[in-house]
Amino acid sequence: MANSATKHAPLGAATILHIADAFISAFDNVVEWNQDRKTRKLLSGLTDAQLDDIGLDRADIAKI
Repeated sequence: MANSATKHAPLGAATILHIADAFISAFDNVVEWNQDRKTRKLLSGLTDAQLDDIGLDRADIAKI
């Protein structure tokens, strides 16, 4: 019978990696939400004519 050498990361290292990934994912989600919020705020300040010039209307702003 042959011995197979398998190496695994220690349990603590894997747990820390999962926690770090969760924080990075949450941070990325907050950054994306904030960018969308800023975009909606800027678009809301435009006139209907300006929105029409860029191919949007007021209803489209909420979809961003």
